[in-house]
Amino acid sequence: MTPDLPLTLYVDRACPLCAREVRWLERSADPARLQLVDISAVDFSTEGLGRDLPQLRRRLHARTASGAWLTGVDATYWSWRLAGHGRWAAPLGWRPLRPLLLLGYQLFALLRPHLEWLPHPDGASRCTTECDTAQNPSPRAGKSANHR
Repeated sequence: MTPDLPLTLYVDRACPLCAREVRWLERSADPARLQLVDISAVDFSTEGLGRDLPQLRRRLHARTASGAWLTGVDATYWSWRLAGHGRWAAPLGWRPLRPLLLLGYQLFALLRPHLEWLPHPDGASRCTTECDTAQNPSPRAGKSANHR
């Protein structure tokens, strides 16, 4: 059953892998169906969500228009489908694969904080506002243990 729309996907654009996925989704997502909210944005607030920032960083979260939460594989599945990537999403919905997919997602969630060394798709343009750590410690310092 399709979730109540729009689905709001809480993403971490500071994460190199997540930023790539967000770009992929943005190219085809209709904002009336899928809205993307950056949890690493300076002005992001968890007020009224019933979730705190560490929770949102540990696993991918999506919230339906009626307030139901989807996490991990389910959040990925529905965000991909709603962005028009049903062909890529289809295997995520196959019941026989579910235990393997859930295990794979758990491993990914554990490894993700350690992948920040990967090149970010925004490249050097990110450093004009975010990378001056010598003078201004990053507001994201200490968050690496609590990602998607």
